[in-house]
Amino acid sequence: MVLTKRIIPCLDIKDGRVVKGTNFLGLKDAGDPVELASRYNAQGADEVVFLDITASKEGRGALIDVIRRAADELFLPLTVGGGINTIDDMQNLLRAGADKVSINTGGVKNPDIITKGAEKFGNQCIVAAIDVRRNNEMKEGATVIEMPDGSCCWYEVVIYGGSKPTGIDAVQWAKEAESRGAGEILLTSMETDGVKQGFDIPVTSMISSEVKIPVIASGGVGKLEHFYDGFVYGRADACLAASVFHFGEMTVADVKEYLAKKGVAVRL
Repeated sequence: MVLTKRIIPCLDIKDGRVVKGTNFLGLKDAGDPVELASRYNAQGADEVVFLDITASKEGRGALIDVIRRAADELFLPLTVGGGINTIDDMQNLLRAGADKVSINTGGVKNPDIITKGAEKFGNQCIVAAIDVRRNNEMKEGATVIEMPDGSCCWYEVVIYGGSKPTGIDAVQWAKEAESRGAGEILLTSMETDGVKQGFDIPVTSMISSEVKIPVIASGGVGKLEHFYDGFVYGRADACLAASVFHFGEMTVADVKEYLAKKGVAVRL
């Protein structure tokens, strides 16, 4: 049995509205989250990710309302993240209608939350979101990854929306998150986010080969070929995109038809 590859629109939410920027900066409004998610549902999306990118108390309230509305109207899995630091945070989002919770900064600062979340809600509910940035200053013990131009670097985990480096090796953190019970990894490269030059294939491929759980490639889609590259060369199990869907450059159906013609197994 061949597992189908998933196409996942991502909705970055600030104050109850979808926003999109480049390298996590320069945000502009992209619409109402439930309206957009309904559009993607109709286009055949396999799931939708909602990320509260400011995760302020006001934003959290707005996000809970968004999830309730989405769960009432949509019939596809919802993954929700942003500002999740406690089991109660997870429970509130799951009760509102989320199928999975995506843990990023909270998991890096307190890895036990991944373990406890998996124990309480099941591995299938826990997504370890990992934001990474290339670091050319090599350090002992880091996972060396070769770039297409022959240079080498390691990938560092960054938190707080990409604003704070941690010194943590991304490949090693992915493996730890898996060992703690994460059922999936959402991998976003700061270098490629919003640039539309394609996914960061070197780190996506490396992490996909080092863990047994599914890896979602995120950050960089600009054309149909980038999805193919993410699946074939990045070895991703799912590909996530935002602006190309939000601003009508392509539809989920366009992507799936293209991939099917190229021999990639997708749910049509």
